Amino acid sequence: MYADGERQDLPKDPETVAQAIDDHGECFGWVGLHEPSDAEMRRVQRLFDLHELAVEDALKAHQRPKVERFGDALVVVLRTLWYVEEGDAVETGQLSVFIGPRYVVTVRHGKGGELATTRQKLEERASMLGHGPAAVLWAICDEVVDGYETVAESVEVDVDEIESSVFSPDRTSDAERIYRLKREVLEMRRAVLPLREPMEQFAHGVPGINPRAAPFFRDVADHVSRVADQTESIDTLLSSALGAHLARVSVQQNDDMRRISAWVAIAAVPTMLAGIYGMNFDNMPELTWHYGYYGVLLLMAAVCFTMYRFFRKVGWL
Repeated sequence: MYADGERQDLPKDPETVAQAIDDHGECFGWVGLHEPSDAEMRRVQRLFDLHELAVEDALKAHQRPKVERFGDALVVVLRTLWYVEEGDAVETGQLSVFIGPRYVVTVRHGKGGELATTRQKLEERASMLGHGPAAVLWAICDEVVDGYETVAESVEVDVDEIESSVFSPDRTSDAERIYRLKREVLEMRRAVLPLREPMEQFAHGVPGINPRAAPFFRDVADHVSRVADQTESIDTLLSSALGAHLARVSVQQNDDMRRISAWVAIAAVPTMLAGIYGMNFDNMPELTWHYGYYGVLLLMAAVCFTMYRFFRKVGWL
């Protein structure tokens, strides 16, 4: 519970928090749940009169980021992101925030979006806590969006590595990694892009959110726009890298086919001559010539060397 910008430690159960905000006029409570069971969620629902549909969305961690109003309460659904170095993976979770006049209930799914650090930072700013539940919503949104920026920076490092690999002189196979990263960027877009409009609404003031908190939400909205643009740029770069990689593979295949064709043409000359003189006829030119064998070998070598020089000159070898 928080009163006058100060934390009031209570036993860690939702009943105590609900009772405390009923007994104190100028305070609000914050209840945090991590992957609650259905029974735990229903227990909190009864204490704070949470809407049935919002509770169902909070239990099912596959919701699109959104903001909904149920009476005098707001429900904000956020997607949390964190980066896993092994496998270039962007993992996702869900964070549902119930905002009432005198309470905040957070429901978190997944490893990302831990709120202990967010709570500690907020408690160091008593002036912010004076804005009530809106301060908690701002701190959570700010921390989640900062996580987006961290993930975007990590993915950009991978994109730089891919670009270096695609345009390196060595033969590389980057298509699989590019496709995998594009899938991860898609997860980022699903988390970031839907937040643009809600953050803009909070920045201009909405019922149930303290108007004094609007400037802070403007800062979050600006960060959301920046990371959204960054995500779009990453996706564009990956598409360009994939196109460049496929074009390079096509050029390499054409080079290989030219080399193969050149060597086949060179090998065809001695094959042809050997095939002619391997025929079982009696009356063939030079069959009885003492130096015929050496002459044919010399002719083969001269023609093959001439063709080799020609193919080198035109860039086929």
